[in-house]
Amino acid sequence: MSRYMPAEFDRQQAAILIFPERPGSWGRSVRAAAAFAEIINAIAEHETVYVAVNERSRANAKRLLNKTDSIKLLEIPSDDAWARDVAPTFVRDSATGKVSGISWRFNAWGGEYDGLYASWELDDAFAAEFCRKAGFDCISAGDFVLEGGSIHSDGEGTILTTESCLLSPGRNPGMSKAEIERTLCEYLGGEKVIWLPRGIYNDETNEHVDNVCAFIRPAEVVLAWTDDRNDPQYELSAGCLETLENCTDAKGRKITVHKLPTPDIPVCVTAEDMADFEFEDGEDTRETGERLAASYVNFFFANDIVLLPQFGGENAESDRRALDIMQSLLPDRKIIPVNAIDIIKGGGNIHCITQQIPV
Repeated sequence: MSRYMPAEFDRQQAAILIFPERPGSWGRSVRAAAAFAEIINAIAEHETVYVAVNERSRANAKRLLNKTDSIKLLEIPSDDAWARDVAPTFVRDSATGKVSGISWRFNAWGGEYDGLYASWELDDAFAAEFCRKAGFDCISAGDFVLEGGSIHSDGEGTILTTESCLLSPGRNPGMSKAEIERTLCEYLGGEKVIWLPRGIYNDETNEHVDNVCAFIRPAEVVLAWTDDRNDPQYELSAGCLETLENCTDAKGRKITVHKLPTPDIPVCVTAEDMADFEFEDGEDTRETGERLAASYVNFFFANDIVLLPQFGGENAESDRRALDIMQSLLPDRKIIPVNAIDIIKGGGNIHCITQQIPV
């Protein structure tokens, strides 16, 4: 098959975001909307940004977003704002260069087994509707359940994922690991799948790969890491490191691993956060003191830049450390720090709310 999934660090024609308004994820305040707007405005200086809105979110979007032709509002309904997981995964035809979007089946990260909300029909329909409105061909993956945050591609035949997510009983329980791997390779033009065992501790997506490990160039990754053996993340990251050190990519190359330390202090839900949330019936809830899956690996490449999460407060020093590491690894890009505390409270981070469209 001539189609393949380009790497995220490849050149992009556009990015996709969905403007937030679900009170069970983002609260009733506009703090999360302001954080989304900061990210959209930053990306729009480097490429087109499609922003999906509905009748409730459109007013905030128009108020907070810069007035520029680079930002294009599309009226597309959704259940939430996780564009990485519900927007199309884009592939390129190696013969013609044509870019098309894949529409996977979406079931709110686990469906009836352990999904995070009771109704996800709008999110499931989002990818096909986006392709229709933005003018891209849409490739249906049928009933195969997948979220964009569960995969990374190096653009050269290597797909990165986690066993904890893609082998979860809430995804494709009727398929074996080998069948899932063949399906990934079929749709993404993959030649090899690297299965990391786990992701970030307490990641409610069943541990998406985009929170724990990411390609920064072919045969080179950053891995979320902690040296604290008493932190539950240590065992998870150590298992990933062992896998990466004992495998090669699709072209037979050893993989260089750069450790990107996790925040020094766990980021947790506060009583103030709980007062702002408003949960629907059947929606996964939070509780005061709950540890969130905060990771600096959940960054987003746009043209010439990287948007890097920052958590502030007690993590000011680890924020600076992550910024310095990423700038040293990617000297040709500007690393833009983004206060992401109001995004992580929704359960994910910058990469989770963005989806790239390659050139």
